[in-house]
Amino acid sequence: MLLTIDIGNTNIVVALFKNEVIFSTWRLFTDTRRTGDEYGSMLTSLLQDDGIDLKEIDFCVVSSVVPVLIGAFVGLIERKTGKKPVVINPSIFPLLPVRVPETAVHEIGSDLLCNAVEAFCRYKSACIVVDFGTALTFTAVGATGDLLGIAITPGLGTARNSLFEDTAQLPSIPLEAPPTSLGTNTIHSIQAGIVLGYKSLVEGLVQQMKQDIAAQTGVKESDIKVVATGGLNSVLKPLTDIFQDVDKSFTLCGLCRIATILKDKGVS
Repeated sequence: MLLTIDIGNTNIVVALFKNEVIFSTWRLFTDTRRTGDEYGSMLTSLLQDDGIDLKEIDFCVVSSVVPVLIGAFVGLIERKTGKKPVVINPSIFPLLPVRVPETAVHEIGSDLLCNAVEAFCRYKSACIVVDFGTALTFTAVGATGDLLGIAITPGLGTARNSLFEDTAQLPSIPLEAPPTSLGTNTIHSIQAGIVLGYKSLVEGLVQQMKQDIAAQTGVKESDIKVVATGGLNSVLKPLTDIFQDVDKSFTLCGLCRIATILKDKGVS
């Protein structure tokens, strides 16, 4: 079995794959104050509750955008499984089918790299991956495997929380579409601004990226696929038709894809 760990700013997603298919997943809150021992105890309990023997794990891979937690998870995986996990970092980039520009090698988030690799391997065409997480990210990949560029903006939840935390009278509201853009109460007004505003942001930025990809590579805009992933993609999914595919597990699949490539190349 393959153990993948995706450490994000808000959540840590742990997934087990059997034959490149997700077998089980667990979600933990990201807390930099927790030690490796604490996370190890939690992870062990989750695996044991599902009747999973840690000895069955033969490969482990970690993606993290929270550097302070990498060491803790590497240590706990080694202790619990006896396997040293592979950490997604620039040293493995040359082994992957996606080419990262020199200017981005030491800056690209490992989650975005996973999205880029999965997009190229799955579609074999130019693609934009829109990832609805703590940050809302747009990752553009060319038809020949070049990472063309990335756009980043605060995520929907981040925008909502910032508005709630930094104002005296505005409440925290559910992220759902209001009846109309003409809000007549505080909740509907905020939903109009954030949910409908982000709909326009996503549609507008995707269209601009398609134009830029077409100008740079010569591919037709109509041939560029757009896929949505991330926990909050369901907020905008019913409101727009720009996504050809929606896969909440896209980043995890990319992590699995990278692990398979590395195993085939003898990395351990």
